[in-house]
Amino acid sequence: MSAPTTSSAANVFGSGSYSTVLKKVDSVTTPSLPVPAPKPLLIATPSEMGEFPLLIFLHGYLLYNSFYTQLLQHVASHGFIVIAPQLYTVAGPDATDEIKSTAAITNWLSNGALQALLPLDVKPNLSKLGLAGHSRGGKVAFALALQKAMTTLKFSALIGVDPVDGMDKGKQTPPPVLTYVPHSFNLDMAVMVIGSGLGEVKRNPLFPPCAPKGVNHEDFFKECKKPACHFVAKDYGHLDMLDDDTKGIRGRSSYCLCKNGKAREPMRRFVGGVIVAFMKAYLNGDNTDLIAIRDGHETAPVELKTIEFLD
Repeated sequence: MSAPTTSSAANVFGSGSYSTVLKKVDSVTTPSLPVPAPKPLLIATPSEMGEFPLLIFLHGYLLYNSFYTQLLQHVASHGFIVIAPQLYTVAGPDATDEIKSTAAITNWLSNGALQALLPLDVKPNLSKLGLAGHSRGGKVAFALALQKAMTTLKFSALIGVDPVDGMDKGKQTPPPVLTYVPHSFNLDMAVMVIGSGLGEVKRNPLFPPCAPKGVNHEDFFKECKKPACHFVAKDYGHLDMLDDDTKGIRGRSSYCLCKNGKAREPMRRFVGGVIVAFMKAYLNGDNTDLIAIRDGHETAPVELKTIEFLD
């Protein structure tokens, strides 16, 4: 396969051609819904007429879906409807409820209730569905993808954004996802794993790193089968894809709990761009941008430490 021009890859790292609308949905009090959503939602969608693929995006541990507003809008501007549930506000170590809640949201989509929340003439294509998650949300995404019987809709693409499966090897949070058997994930979909070079570095000697070795992106990718790809941003941290301004105590703490890069904007643009490229490849059948990033990685807004493809 010949490499396309690198300008194509550069385009996905900027805003797309669609203007976007951001909508917050309360699972209980939204009167326009024929069937209430199982959890509160943040929906980023193109505002122009069209039928668009969907991405469910799961937030990280003790974070809010609103912390990802800029990332979600980046993806939506390229022609995708992004649904980010608020899975919990307080959580213990067991992620079982989050897995069940994500399955319930996926099944809720199949009843057509989403249409009432979208702009006029914007339609979801439920046959083109991706699943993504950051940190613990990445673990939840993998766990749900491995338990296929839980959902009525089929996922075609799975994305782990710096996924984490606990504190250390042997200290995985339940239910554990990693088995440490190479290429053992029984997934019938394409997978992309995004890692942060600083995620395994301690910010404070009193606390563990946010994405420790043994339970991080490297371990998730090792268990993937083809087709799969792995990108690691060298000088950026575990929370550097969040919004610049994350409010409240949790928002402020996101700047001091993990080892961070110099700024969030480059990592956020990279994560958004590579998600777009991957979704275009495996939901829309156009791998031009993904191959262009592989073969022309200097177009990325961050320096890449790792680029691996299983195909």
